[in-house]
Amino acid sequence: MEELGIKHKMLQVNGINMHVAEKGEGPVVMLLHGFPEFWYGWRYQLIELARHGFRAVAPDLRGYGDSSVPSEKISYTIFHLVGDVVALMDALEQPQVSIVHNSKLI
Repeated sequence: MEELGIKHKMLQVNGINMHVAEKGEGPVVMLLHGFPEFWYGWRYQLIELARHGFRAVAPDLRGYGDSSVPSEKISYTIFHLVGDVVALMDALEQPQVSIVHNSKLI
């Protein structure tokens, strides 16, 4: 995806390593995938949001893609997931972001 200008980095947040794909400059739009996806499902939106003046950020949430996969089921509560997003905002030095979530029921 580097050819599309999408940058990738690994950040330590909330006790896990989180893979993040991002593109652009400006106000942050955080794109959160649903089950069973990962950042790649947002590749086209990353490009378009960046083209329109946003910093688009799409992490692999815990347990997905290149992010850490904790082995204990208790590590996947909503408190952990929300904590990951808040810690990611801190790591990106962003006190406020717009969040877009894609949730699919199978």
